[in-house]
Amino acid sequence: MTSRLKLLALATTPALLLAAVPAAYAAVPQSHTARAAVAGDVVSGLGTQAHRTGSVSANNRISVAVSLAPRSDKALDTFVAQVTDPHSAQYGHYLTKAQFTARFGRSDAEVAQVKDYLRSQGLTVGTVHSGNLLIDASGTAAQLEKAFGTKLSTYKDAKTGRSFYANDSAPTLPSAIASIVSDISGLNNHAQLTHAPVAKAASPHNGPNGGYTPAQLKGGYNVPSSYTGSGQKVALLEFDGFQQSNISTYDSHYGLGSPAPTVQQVDGGSGALGDGQVEVELDIEVINAIAPKANVTVFEGPNTDAGEVDTYQAIVDSGIPTTSSSWGAAESQRTTSNINAVDAVFKQGAAEGLGFYAASGDDGSDDAGDGGTSVDYPASDPYVTGVGGTKLTVTSSNAWSKETAWSDGGGGKSSVFKIPSWQTPVQQSQGGGYRQVPDVSAEADPTPGVSIYSQGTWEPVGGTSAAAPEWAGFAALYNQQAAAKGKANLGFANPTLYAAGGTGFHDITSGSNGAYKAAKGWDFTTGWGSYNASTLAAKLLGS
Repeated sequence: MTSRLKLLALATTPALLLAAVPAAYAAVPQSHTARAAVAGDVVSGLGTQAHRTGSVSANNRISVAVSLAPRSDKALDTFVAQVTDPHSAQYGHYLTKAQFTARFGRSDAEVAQVKDYLRSQGLTVGTVHSGNLLIDASGTAAQLEKAFGTKLSTYKDAKTGRSFYANDSAPTLPSAIASIVSDISGLNNHAQLTHAPVAKAASPHNGPNGGYTPAQLKGGYNVPSSYTGSGQKVALLEFDGFQQSNISTYDSHYGLGSPAPTVQQVDGGSGALGDGQVEVELDIEVINAIAPKANVTVFEGPNTDAGEVDTYQAIVDSGIPTTSSSWGAAESQRTTSNINAVDAVFKQGAAEGLGFYAASGDDGSDDAGDGGTSVDYPASDPYVTGVGGTKLTVTSSNAWSKETAWSDGGGGKSSVFKIPSWQTPVQQSQGGGYRQVPDVSAEADPTPGVSIYSQGTWEPVGGTSAAAPEWAGFAALYNQQAAAKGKANLGFANPTLYAAGGTGFHDITSGSNGAYKAAKGWDFTTGWGSYNASTLAAKLLGS
C-alpha cells in the first residue's frame, strides 16, 4: 500500500492593507533592489523529467516556511559534537530553547527584517518558531511569485504521471536578507513522503492473525519487565490520522494499559483519514508494545515540504526527547535547500537533547528505484539515527534465536552528507567518504511482521516503519533508567551508540539488501544490528 500526497488546504486570509507595508520596503521599488538567489531551491528535472502543463492560479493560497541559517553554523556543529560525545566533559549538558536561541538563532532584529519584507509583499506572517530559525507565512500564488521573484507552474512527472506544482527558477530575495535565508519550503509539492508498512498474509506466530506480539518483541530484544517507559514522552511524526478505537482494541487485547495518545495538529493537520492510517496505527502500537507506559504525542501535518519542516520543528518546540518517523523519500527526490532546512531542525534538536529515529526505507539498496544505489532521507541525516530492517526469529520462550538482514531494508551511502566523525571508525571503502546508512536495525520482515490492529482488523505488518518505533521505544526505556540514575537523556544517540563498539547489539552477519551484504560489525544492511535492551542500556549508562 502506498501513502499518497495530502494537498495542503488553506483557509482564506484577508489581504493586508497598504498602510501596513513596512516603510523600509515600501519606499524602494522591488525592481530597484539588488536580489540574490536561494541556492538549491529548485526541483531537479523540470523540463526533462517533468513537462510544464500550465500556471498555478494567481489566487491559490499557499503556505510557506522560511528557514534561516543558524548563526555560526560551525560553532553549532562543534557544540553538538561535544554534547553528544560520551567521552566529552560537555556530554549531556544540553541547551534550553532560550540558550539555543541566544547562541545559534538569528537575532530578533534579523527576524523582524525578514518578517517586514514578507509583509511588504502582502504575505501573512505566522509563527516564528523556537530558535528564531523558522518563520511561517502564507499568501496567494501571485504574492509568492512577486515576493520570491519566481514563477509557479504546474507540471506532470514523466515517470509517475503525477501532477504537481513547482517554482520554475530559484527564488530570490533582497540581498539584505538573502544571506540568512537557507530555504523557502512550500513553493513546490513535488516530494511524496512515504513508507507504507508492508502487510502480508497470516504468519505462524502468536498474534490473532499472525505477527509478533508485544511479549515476543520484548522477549526477543531482552526488554526488562521492570522498565515500561513510565514518565517518558515519545513523539511520532505523521502525515495521516488514526482511530483511537483501533489503538484501544490493540491495547486491551494485549493488556498493555497504555495511556491514550494525544494529537497535535500542525498547519491544519493531515486532512481526512487516508491510506496512511495503517502507518500511524502501526507506529503507535509498536511504541505501546515496547514501552507501554510512555506518553505518545502524534504530530499530524500536511504531506508537503513545508508541512514536513513545520512538523519536525513543532516536535523540537515541544521538547519531547524521543521521536520516531517512518516517512521519507530518496535524497534525489528532494531539493538541496529542503534537506538543509530539515537538517537544521534536527541539529537544533540534537543541541537541546532530542533524539530522532527514522526508517531507512523498504526498497533495499535502491531507494530511488532507478536501478542504482541510493538512500532515504531523513534516515541519512547525520543528526538522525537511521533504522534498517531485519528478520527476527524467537524461541518458544520468546528469547532471541537468530536474526538476518531483511532483503528490502534500506541501506547504503549518502550522496549528500560527508561521513561524520563518529562514524569514521567503521568507514567502509564503498562509502567513498560519505554518510553510511543505517546505524541500527530491528524486526521489519513482514514474515513474521508485528501483530497490529488497524482499520478494524488484525494483521501482521512489517517494513522499517516497524523498526523505527521499535528503536524509539528502546530510547524511552533508556531515558526512564537514566532518569532513575540522575543521568541525562540519550538525546541524539549515534555518537554514543558508535562508541559502544558493538556491545549490547545482536551482530547480524547474514543476508543482503541488494547491493550490500551483512557482515561482522557495522554494515550497510543492518548497521550495528538490533538491540539487547538490558546489555545495551547497561553499557550506555556505564553500569
